[in-house]
Amino acid sequence: MAKRIRWVGVAMMVLFGALFVQLNHIQVLQASTYANAPGNPRTTDAVTQDPRGIIEAANGTVLAQSVPAPPNSFGYKYERTYPRGGLYADVVGYDSPIYGMAGAEATFTKYLTAHNAPVTTLGDLFTTRTETDTVTLTIEPKLQQAAAAALGSTPGAVVALDPATGAVEAMYSYPTYDPNQLASVDVATEQKAYAAGIAGNPGGPNFPPMLNTALDDTFAPGSTFKIVTTSAAYQHTPQYVHKSYPAYTCLPPGSIQGQTTYLCNYAKEDCGGDIAQLLPPSCDTGYSLLAQDIGPQYMYDEATAFGFNQQPPIDLPHSPYDVSVFKPPSFYQHALIFLSFAAIGQKDTAASPLQMAMVASAIADHGRIMTPHVLETIRDSQGNLVQRYTPSVWKTPDSPATATAIGKLMHLVVTQPNGTAYFDHFNPADDVGVKTGTAQVGPHASLTTNWMIAIAPVSNPKIAVAVVVPDQPGQDTGAGSAGPVVKAMITAALGQ
Repeated sequence: MAKRIRWVGVAMMVLFGALFVQLNHIQVLQASTYANAPGNPRTTDAVTQDPRGIIEAANGTVLAQSVPAPPNSFGYKYERTYPRGGLYADVVGYDSPIYGMAGAEATFTKYLTAHNAPVTTLGDLFTTRTETDTVTLTIEPKLQQAAAAALGSTPGAVVALDPATGAVEAMYSYPTYDPNQLASVDVATEQKAYAAGIAGNPGGPNFPPMLNTALDDTFAPGSTFKIVTTSAAYQHTPQYVHKSYPAYTCLPPGSIQGQTTYLCNYAKEDCGGDIAQLLPPSCDTGYSLLAQDIGPQYMYDEATAFGFNQQPPIDLPHSPYDVSVFKPPSFYQHALIFLSFAAIGQKDTAASPLQMAMVASAIADHGRIMTPHVLETIRDSQGNLVQRYTPSVWKTPDSPATATAIGKLMHLVVTQPNGTAYFDHFNPADDVGVKTGTAQVGPHASLTTNWMIAIAPVSNPKIAVAVVVPDQPGQDTGAGSAGPVVKAMITAALGQ
């Protein structure tokens, strides 16, 4: 009898052990899977019956919140609203009952969705208390508003970074969209808004309907890319930094591997000299020859060091369209003339506004690119800190000495009479350094995509900015169309 009891006891222990393992498997290992399963009533309730947490700007301005839905709202008790409309749409995104989520709404949805509150008291052991968190972003309303006001109704995009932390302080593109329509609990309203987003998308039908031009679109960067080319010279071939290149209006025929070229300076002016003489007037002929001396491998290495050909690690949803491009060395093996065009930001080189803002931020932050981010903090319903973003270095394309030298060259673009931004009349007290870009695009190069990247103050940078105004007709330039936007951003940032 005692032996049988012992066997029963052993069997019971095995069964209890198996039960314990299974409970842990369900409640710990598979908890997230079951919690988010489509058939889970709690998941459905979180969408239709519960409010989502607040998304706010750096100063506490509410950017997204849930409000009681109007009567007869198809079972929805709450509706998502965006009090600032399209001003913050690129960053905040939307939460659409039909089309899903975008922007910060998607990235931080697990915190914004109603979830079980942590057990903090004895009473919490016997109840299930739910809460939502508040997500605070790094966006500075005064800079976001400055970007929108300066762009006005001109299609384009603006990105402003804190170079020391990588915080995105502004990210705005026009045309924008009203996320309130996409978050409507009325199906017809959502469908109409989505169709309008497709119809008004400047990227065409293959791009996301609500395109974030600042992150998810790339353009020929024009002469702003000369900052990367200059960095390649300093970092890899310093013997060419002080080499004097001949003054040309256009490259003579046969200049590169005996190939006929049609590479001319934008205004058909003569220019030449060393890098310090080439950068302020943005001398295309001189930089094309410099690129030949640097070579395709070092040019590719430096572009990659700045983040080209890689998805930027920003904490927003990614798409295939946010990767900036510089072709590998093999691409130029039989046609080095294409390297000359690539080194001045034309032909096959492409960059997003975020990428070029990171190029500027590397010069501002001693050669480092901090990981770009929009998250500042996440706090629970009681105001307790759940998460705070910790800045980290993503890339180090330049030495501090190189960054300092290039920052001084960018300052000459503003202060020298032959500098391409001299007539933008930046406030001397702001100590601005810039690089303009005017990429000739479109059929027969009849259009220009205009850029400016900037840092300020050069002596102790607090902001790095990139502005693109694509596909402008006529003879417009980066200084002409992007310059005033950059100037407005720096004034808003520095308060001069």
